[in-house]
Amino acid sequence: MKLRLFPQESAGLKLLSQMARQILEATGTLSEILGAPVTEHGRLVEELHGHESKSTDLHFALLTHMRTSFINPLPREDMYALSRFLNEAMEKLDAAGELVALYKLDRLPKRAADQLEIISRQAELTVEAMGRLDDLDELEDYWIEILRLAKRAERSHRTWVAEMYRDMKAAQYARHRDIANQLVDVTKDMRRVATQVGSIIVKEA
Repeated sequence: MKLRLFPQESAGLKLLSQMARQILEATGTLSEILGAPVTEHGRLVEELHGHESKSTDLHFALLTHMRTSFINPLPREDMYALSRFLNEAMEKLDAAGELVALYKLDRLPKRAADQLEIISRQAELTVEAMGRLDDLDELEDYWIEILRLAKRAERSHRTWVAEMYRDMKAAQYARHRDIANQLVDVTKDMRRVATQVGSIIVKEA
């Protein structure tokens, strides 16, 4: 038997899915920043800021929708939490790109690309999942996979920090660690999204 929560009202779910898509697109922009010369950073960071601005607009649009809609597809507190975690992930992704530009870094270790690959996969899965929150039957797999990816990201982060500590001077280490911390925090926010979905599944089972 399918678990359905007010499938006739899906506008809020579309907004959540669009927020996740902004993270996916921003991950592509940040990948470009990592591979671009310093002279290109300014243009690409502005593009990244654009994704962050769209995410914030979508967040506020969802809040307005919840206030004005008689029926929401999920309890308001769950929709708000999902939106907040997605927006916070986007803010940290934006901050990581801005730090690369501010520090004028023209090269980051492969670990940075590994983390972006994980974030991109988390975002892809979340885009799909947010649009399916009115049918919870198969979302347990989403929840489990996001948690697996987050654990992989945390292991990669620990290895990255250890390698930087071993190979870099203090000032260089501090700059790179700032970026590493922002990226792993994005994966943690995506994990919070999945954990919230897990909570919804448990409540509605």
